[in-house]
Amino acid sequence: MNVSPRWIICEHCDSLFESVPLAKRQKAECSRCGAVLERSRRLSVQALFALAITAALLFVFANAFPVVIISMEGLSNEATLWKSVEALAQGRITPMAAVTGLTIILAPMLQIALLCWLLGFANVGRAAPGFKACMRALEHLRPWSMLEVCLLGILVAIVKLAGMLNVSPGMGLWALGMLCVLLILISGKGIRRLWDDLEGQIR
Repeated sequence: MNVSPRWIICEHCDSLFESVPLAKRQKAECSRCGAVLERSRRLSVQALFALAITAALLFVFANAFPVVIISMEGLSNEATLWKSVEALAQGRITPMAAVTGLTIILAPMLQIALLCWLLGFANVGRAAPGFKACMRALEHLRPWSMLEVCLLGILVAIVKLAGMLNVSPGMGLWALGMLCVLLILISGKGIRRLWDDLEGQIR
């Protein structure tokens, strides 16, 4: 029986390539624009599922614990991600609070929930209900999840305020930093392997 080749389309220049098996630490690049088309599989589905659960726990910690602790002359205040959104909502820039809540809370939460849902079923060799819709939703959510931008902004604020106040990072900031790394590992091009791994079960 003839097996049709699997094709890869470059996201940047729309060039079409036939997929080839990759050895460990190898990557396929577009010969036209140099963009990365595919990387070798570094993590198993079981490892990705474990990282997704860890990301969910870190997300809870990042929202429940303060990211920055500010103190001056015996007075102290703690800032969490939720408090930051609430502070933005109490002023003239209320629409900015909605955008901030979407990009640093809602979008990452949905992204992590979808990853856990898809990888949980893939871990037992099954395609999750609504597999196609979930995979497409992940692609649409990726540009809206800006936790790394939030982390960079917090670090800049800590450096700026350090000369005037006593500023120390909270547990939420450490959780946020680890969460950013995990989301990059899980939700990159590697998650697309599920299309191939579960090809016979996707409807």
